[in-house]
Amino acid sequence: MSPIAVVTGTTHGIGRVTAIELARAGYTVAMLCRNVEAGAALQVHIAALVPHACVRVIHCDLASLRSVRVCAQTLRAQFDRIALLINNAGMVSARRRMSVDGFELTFATNHLGPFLLSRLLSDRMAARARIINVASRAHLRGKLDLERVRDARARYSGIEAYASSKLANVLFTFALARRLAGRDITANCLHPGVVATHLLPAWLRLVKPLISRVMFDVERGARTTLYLALAEQVGTISGCYFDEHQRVQAASPLANDVELQESLWRASERWTSAGS
Repeated sequence: MSPIAVVTGTTHGIGRVTAIELARAGYTVAMLCRNVEAGAALQVHIAALVPHACVRVIHCDLASLRSVRVCAQTLRAQFDRIALLINNAGMVSARRRMSVDGFELTFATNHLGPFLLSRLLSDRMAARARIINVASRAHLRGKLDLERVRDARARYSGIEAYASSKLANVLFTFALARRLAGRDITANCLHPGVVATHLLPAWLRLVKPLISRVMFDVERGARTTLYLALAEQVGTISGCYFDEHQRVQAASPLANDVELQESLWRASERWTSAGS
């Protein structure tokens, strides 16, 4: 069987390009989609581009811990070993909203869902597997107040929520890489650049000042993700943050704070019941 790649957020943007290119590279691609109809349409599109591609569409709403658990059970039933896990999906809300589990929605979708998915699949990762988290340069402006994550009445800024969730992505990546040391599995994160699509979403207009003045098309935006997924020269590199030019860069001082990494890990395990 061809190697398995699990990718979230494939129905648009760089996730869509990532799924297509991994199919071209010979991977069986499991596309985790909140909108399964859009996922099915992409599956048909990939089949037309890559006639022998093997693509699966699996429902997953990262904002729902129950949905993530059901998705992980489906993946475990279908696949013995996973070569790539790419946590690509992301969002931000212009107003404060709470997830079905009672967490601020941007944090729930961008961090807690991917955290739980990664934990539930960690024992199914193949030798030389790679876990790739799509973070953002916005993490450089991020702060993390774990007390506010469950406070529905806390002051809210969409920009701050996004930056905090991206900081959580980097903190999680570094803590995960430390735990994977010696297992022949790598974990890295990246800033993809600001990606222009045919319709620039409102949330990206909110956070664009945090990220870059230069915009990439989706093919260019997917380049670092695909580099970390496919390039031989990064097969043994772990615990790094890459920029949109496929270069290792220094993450923020907060992202490198081991105590904060561990605090977030413990809170995330408690909130998601990942250890049970």
